[in-house]
Amino acid sequence: MDLYSFVKEYFIDSIVYKEGYNPVNTATFAIILLAAVYLIYRFLRTRVRFDFRFALHTLPYIVLGSSVRIIEDAGFVSPPVSYMLMTPFIYLLIFSITLSALLLSLRTDRRYYPYPGTLLSAAVIVFLLFTLNIENWWVFPAAFIIAGSAASVYRKFFTRFGADNLSVAVLFAQLVDGSTSFLGIQFLGYWELHVVPRFFIDLFGPWVMIALKLAVIVPILYIIDRDADEDENLKGFIKFVLFTIGMAPGLRNGLRMTFGV
Repeated sequence: MDLYSFVKEYFIDSIVYKEGYNPVNTATFAIILLAAVYLIYRFLRTRVRFDFRFALHTLPYIVLGSSVRIIEDAGFVSPPVSYMLMTPFIYLLIFSITLSALLLSLRTDRRYYPYPGTLLSAAVIVFLLFTLNIENWWVFPAAFIIAGSAASVYRKFFTRFGADNLSVAVLFAQLVDGSTSFLGIQFLGYWELHVVPRFFIDLFGPWVMIALKLAVIVPILYIIDRDADEDENLKGFIKFVLFTIGMAPGLRNGLRMTFGV
């Protein structure tokens, strides 16, 4: 297999034909993500305090990315434009918008950071509401009840171990992702794109998505919160990353199922 055939089989075809993730592109994207996360932290660590407030202010941009992705899912755009709204290009697009807004707000007034994302995401959501039908209104309420219940229990028992509001938000976000995956696969005929979760779903069933989130995220948060020697901003940044990579796919999954696309 020559280089072009390799790239086409493991990267291009997964985008063009929407084949989902495979072990090769999963490992590649994971390495790129880790490198990007490291560089972002190195650049922003002295400029930004990564706390619960910052995560909330970034949430509109997460909503923007998730809702823009539905524009492609629903077929409003065609290739090659649609490829820009698919992984990995959509991450570059939303990251560019978010970083631009952040840097501009740091030079002017930090309070303005969430506003561009709020306006853009609201515009996209309104567009979706006026162009698509709501097929499954119950998805978000069900997912939020599952995630919120678990996050409340976590807050009750883990604040004594150093868990803060951002830790609770991380668990909530990750469980929104797990819950929407469970609901979509179990009740609405969707399938899992990612390689590792797909393996466990085939073994145990869709419910395992919630159990996996709890089994992985709770120990990670416990280790982070109990480490008194680690820099607080680094700990906050790690939590912020976990919040983002949980909430973004969770919202995208929920929007897809809500609109039936």
